[in-house]
Amino acid sequence: MSRDRGEALQVRGKATPLGRFPHVKRAGDFLYVSGTSSRRPDNSFVGVRVDKHGAAELNIREQTRAVIENIGDILKAAGGSLADLVQITTYLVNMNDFRGYNEVYAEFFDEEGPTRTTVAVHQLPHPHLLIEMQAVAYHPQEPS
Repeated sequence: MSRDRGEALQVRGKATPLGRFPHVKRAGDFLYVSGTSSRRPDNSFVGVRVDKHGAAELNIREQTRAVIENIGDILKAAGGSLADLVQITTYLVNMNDFRGYNEVYAEFFDEEGPTRTTVAVHQLPHPHLLIEMQAVAYHPQEPS
């Protein structure tokens, strides 16, 4: 007997995953969003400015906003929205960025929003990344 492994989706117009995995996968009435960053389709990053000497200025507020908006776009492509989120896990490279991240997060969600866990990690896949988020949304399937 074969089990339905769910529908996996890579979203056009979003940065291509840096491995062999989808942006989002449906399992029953749940949508699982892979780790999402502020990376653009051209492999540049929102919230990063590099001066003529190569010094990078990284902005947690801009990166957080871009990550949440990217998650929203991914959910929209799968038929859902940010309002469907039930759980978010956030990975910060530096907990000193928590305040800026938290302020932007509060622009999108309140105490009725998704549950949340925030952890510090040693590093993310690119040195310009300060934040990555993964998420779970509840968005019932349309009856067939």
